[in-house]
Amino acid sequence: MSKFIKPENYRSTLTIYETQTAIGYLKRKFERELSQALNLKRVTAPLFVEPKTGLNDNLNGFERPVTFDIAENGAIAEVVHSLAKWKRMALHKYNFNVGEGLYTDMNAIRRDEEMDNLHSIYVDQWDWEKVIDEGMRNEEYLKSTVQGIVDAICNTYESIKEIYPRIKTTICRQVTFVTTQELEDMYPDLTPKQRETEITRKHRTVFIMQIGDLLKSGKKHDGRAPDYDDWHLNGDIMLWHDALDCAVEVSSMGIRVDAKALEYQLEKAGCTDRRELDFHKMLLNGQLPLTMGGGIGQSRMCMVWLQKAHIGEVQVSVWDDETARLCKENGIILL
Repeated sequence: MSKFIKPENYRSTLTIYETQTAIGYLKRKFERELSQALNLKRVTAPLFVEPKTGLNDNLNGFERPVTFDIAENGAIAEVVHSLAKWKRMALHKYNFNVGEGLYTDMNAIRRDEEMDNLHSIYVDQWDWEKVIDEGMRNEEYLKSTVQGIVDAICNTYESIKEIYPRIKTTICRQVTFVTTQELEDMYPDLTPKQRETEITRKHRTVFIMQIGDLLKSGKKHDGRAPDYDDWHLNGDIMLWHDALDCAVEVSSMGIRVDAKALEYQLEKAGCTDRRELDFHKMLLNGQLPLTMGGGIGQSRMCMVWLQKAHIGEVQVSVWDDETARLCKENGIILL
């Protein structure tokens, strides 16, 4: 059933042709801004991996990867959910140094995604990862990196406004930092998503920190896989989206687990069997570099930059008949 959010009096600021031109410009511009802000080099990434490597992202643990067999050798492959673990392995393989990193175009299929104005089964991200050292595994370095990403977002937006000045929105360059526990204390009677909405409505650009572990209430703010982000040094970048009058998560990121954090989180998540996978063995044996990284949604960011009301206006995917009908009735042209 469609979970369509009806925008009030919506009309796209740009034509389809202008939209396509703008998307191409935005993606090139942001890649330059991001790589300069975080000292990243572009690399080529996989669309699928073998399950036995442990490199696929298990997300919340229940999502089913798209799986297929390879006729040539009979191997089984999975379409990636994200590249969180693959990137760390790549930094090791390519001999990146501390302070250096990589970014790539990540394309994925998430078949169990609940689709609405902001969600599609097709996922496109700028995935990035960089090498850090022990002295960088702290909240201060995490926050400074978040600010660098937000500056890149704002610089890109200011650039597209020069080309299309009729695009009207506000992206706040100043980031408000808040932990999930602070949010629960502020809004104890609201759900986690409602808390995100209220804090982002107030401040427009927010980084919600420490996602994955239990709060004082005994509940989680949101799920996080136990084997990439350190639950105490991670978070989501949220932006306020005027076209839908809602908060939009544009990036999930964080400082990655070291051996100690991995042991703790695998135990808490009941996933200790993963210790036997190749990636996890290397991490526990100290063979992988300390890193931080994340994903930045390409379609999500294009929606915010161009003030689009549906993700189908900036990417091509598959939609149910009800969604197609509602979009047509509300002036939304699906690609």
